Amino acid sequence: MNKIVNVAIQVLPVSNTNNPYNIVDRAIELIKDSGLNYKVCPFETVIEGKLEEILLLISKIQEVCYSAGAETMMTYIKIQSSAKNDVFIEDKMKKYN
Repeated sequence: MNKIVNVAIQVLPVSNTNNPYNIVDRAIELIKDSGLNYKVCPFETVIEGKLEEILLLISKIQEVCYSAGAETMMTYIKIQSSAKNDVFIEDKMKKYN
């Protein structure tokens, strides 16, 4: 699939030594550094790009969260795609901006 998709990711790290928000911040930094378009929301972050590159990024997010002190983690992922069209964050959000 070569279309642009939206993937929402929510990581819920558990750590007895590190604040979970600090771990989530590391994940968001990685998303920012990826160069992909994204939007941070209160419960999840939405990433826009090709599915293959986002899935690779999700793998790196798992690694960075564990490196930042997560002992266990739940990760929730939602994917919006279309067979005919690219899916853009802005198309869904423009009426709210």
